[in-house]
This record gives sequence, C-alpha cells and structure tokens, in this order.
Amino acid sequence: MNWLLGLPELVLAICALVILSAGVLQKKDEAFLPCAMLSIGAFVVTGFLVVGAPDGIAYNGLFVVDAFSRFIKLLAIIGGAAAIALSIGYSDGQRKLPFEMPVLVLFSTLGTMVMASSVNLMTLFVGLELSSLSIYILCAIERDRLGAAEAGLKYFILGSLASGLLLYGMSLVYGYAGTMEYAPIAAEINGTGIVPLGLVIGTVFIIVGLAFKLSAVPFHMWTPDVYQGAPTPVTAYMAGAPKFAAFALILRVMSGPFGAMSPRWQMLIEVIAALSMLFGSFAAIPQHNIKRLMAYSSIGHMGYAMMGLAAASPAGTTGTLVYLAAYLVMNAGTFGVIAAMRRRGHEVTEISDLAGLGRNNPGLALILAICMFSMIGAPPLAGFFGKFMVFAAAWHAGLYPLVAVGAVSAVVGAFYYLRLVKVAYFDAPAVPFDRPAPSVSFVSIAMGLATVLFLIGLGPISAAAQAAARALIG
Repeated sequence: MNWLLGLPELVLAICALVILSAGVLQKKDEAFLPCAMLSIGAFVVTGFLVVGAPDGIAYNGLFVVDAFSRFIKLLAIIGGAAAIALSIGYSDGQRKLPFEMPVLVLFSTLGTMVMASSVNLMTLFVGLELSSLSIYILCAIERDRLGAAEAGLKYFILGSLASGLLLYGMSLVYGYAGTMEYAPIAAEINGTGIVPLGLVIGTVFIIVGLAFKLSAVPFHMWTPDVYQGAPTPVTAYMAGAPKFAAFALILRVMSGPFGAMSPRWQMLIEVIAALSMLFGSFAAIPQHNIKRLMAYSSIGHMGYAMMGLAAASPAGTTGTLVYLAAYLVMNAGTFGVIAAMRRRGHEVTEISDLAGLGRNNPGLALILAICMFSMIGAPPLAGFFGKFMVFAAAWHAGLYPLVAVGAVSAVVGAFYYLRLVKVAYFDAPAVPFDRPAPSVSFVSIAMGLATVLFLIGLGPISAAAQAAARALIG
C-alpha cells in the first residue's frame, strides 16, 4: 500500500483541520481573513503536490493517481482558490462571512479530489458525500439571511434524494457484479457477454445520481434557487469544482467499468445532453436576476460538455476536459463581475443593475463582455475551443441530431449573453458600483486574461487532456 499517492489529499485534510482549529482560537470578527489566506496557501501547496504525484494505485485498489485524476484535481483546486479569493472581497462589505467558509471549501475540494481518484464505488460515495455535505452548509452559511437558509435547505433535501438514488444504483451493481471495484466490474461485464437487466438499471440510477450533481435536465430543479440564494462566492464555487468532480466520476465510471455497455447508456446521455442544452438556453431568456441566469447557463454548458461523453470516444473525453477547463476560467471571470456588483456595501444582482457599466467601470464591463462572448463560443476566446472540440467529437461519432440541437441552443444562448453586454454598454447609466475589492478585481482580471489568452495555453491544455483521456480509456 503506497500511502504517498494520497499525500495531496492528506496534506489538504491536515491543513483544513489546522486552519479550523486556528480560527476557533481567534476572535470571531478577526478570524476570516487569516483563515482565507491560509486556505489559499493550502491550495497552492496541494496543487504542487498534485503535479508532482507519481502514477499508481494505492489503498488496496481504492485510490488511483493518473493523468486524468491530476487534471480534474487541478481544475478543482483553481476553482476553490478563486472562490475563496472572491469571498475575501465579499466580506469587505456589509455582509461578513464566518471563518468556517474557506475551511468548508477546503473540505469540499478534498471530497472532489477523492472522487477524481476513485476506482471503487464506495470511495466514490465517500468523496461525493464529503463534498456535498460541505456545500450544503456553505449554501446556508449566512444563517440570518432567509434566501441563504432556503437555498441550503432545498439543496440538502434534493441532494439527499440524489445520493439515495446513487447509492441504490451502486447496490444493484454490487448485487449483480459481486464487487465494487471498477476493474473487476468491467471484467465481469466483458467476461459473460450477457448484461443482466438489474445491472443496466443500476447503471441508470448511478447516471441519475451524478446527473443531479451536474444540474443536468431533468435533475436541475434545485439549481436556480440555490444559485440565487447562496452567497456569491459559494455560487461561484458550486458552478465549478463540484461539477468537475461529478464529470470526473461519470467519465471514469462510464468509460471504465461500464464502457462495454456504452450502446445501452449512450442514448440516455444523448437525451440528457440535448434536454440540458435546450432547456438551459430557453429558460435563461426571461430571467431578470443575473445569478439565476447563470444557473440556467450552467445547465446548458453541462449539456455541451456531455456531448463529449455521449461520443464515447477518446476524442470526446479530450473535448469534454478542454471544455471544462475553458468553462472554469470564463465562469469564474463572470462571477468575479457579479461579486463586484455592490452599491453602498450591498450586493445587487439584477441584470438592469449593469446599466451604464461601460461608462462607470470600463474595465469591469470589458471583462464581462469577454466572458459573455466566450460563453457564446466566439473565436479566439476559450469557449470557442471547448465547443469546437465537443462538437467535432459528436460529429465524428455520428451524433448528428445532437450536434444540431447544440447548434440551435448556442444560437439561442447568444441572445441572453449579448443582452448582458447590451445592458452594460448601451442602457442609460445607473448609480455606479462601489470600488471592487482588490481580491475581486484580481480574480476578474486573471480569469478575463485567461479567457483571452486561452489559445496560447491550448497546446499544453490539450496535451494534458489527451494524456488524461489515454489514462482513462487507453
């Protein structure tokens, strides 16, 4: 048992416990900033350990380190660090976040890292629940605000239901395959040549449970209310790291133990992807709250990313991973702008509040425009390359109807993305926003630049995604 393979997770867990203890010993009003800075430091250390981790399998076949797990872990770490940086600026206004917030982000990211390295159904479930339980608390961490309490309660109830469905599917798989490890499950399916109906049903329940975490249609009902009610840094985190982990699971599970069953589950993935793209695009049109709009936008983007999974090919997996990397930077940049939407210390989130942003704060308006055009898929921004790769993979796999649905959804989505740009640049100026906090400005500018300069890093990102796909599929 090579326990050193789990060193990044062990270090992150120890750091989270130490930071939590340090926060308890400090004064309540003074604990948040030190805990947040220490948490970002913990992410930096963990990121270096992830990059330097060797390949291998540890803990009696429960935990794997390969190019795929490293890719997902780095995305999750970047997303977590960006969320904590936004929370520092968020706490400068009238709202004060408790010091537990960055610690919970550490624990949630720890869960996503365990999920990325899972090669056993029980390891999968433990990592998923560690991440989910932390997010339930994060959503309701502003206990004296009704919207946050409602968001936390809704996510907890529906998330528990999804966990139950996932666990039931895992029990069916275990009952028919006789094991919870991915490789023996794949050997059992390939060896018999006959797939029992119960195993197929179990696979469907696993897909349903993971699709809920991705907020894919028709398991999306929690997304708009939770995105709107949760604190903006928490919403930014939820839109990134947990979704990357869920994609890591669904890619590893569907490509590994259930890869031989792809003709049986491929149609289900196609339907979920098509419904997510269409619903996410059309439902976002009448929205007036920018956080609700971003919720429906995330539903659509998960549909696009699932096109690569539906292709059931190495090119599709590579495309999905590149799409997730592009989605990370443009989504974090957008939420940086949302976090900067404050007047007299109070957050404002209506789309109409963006009026005149191009005159009052040209830099912030430029970042918003860059991120919106990237989400549309305009070249040469990050979103273009992600969309191109998943569309190409689906086309080469013969999924022409899915490609057509994606094209229609992209055109519809362009309407509400361009509407934000129109409001920011052409509507009559409103009261200017407060000066953004340095940490919020840093995240917004950094992610805006990453979105613009994605082409420069496309080669290394694509190479890393291809290596991850090879580690996953072979």
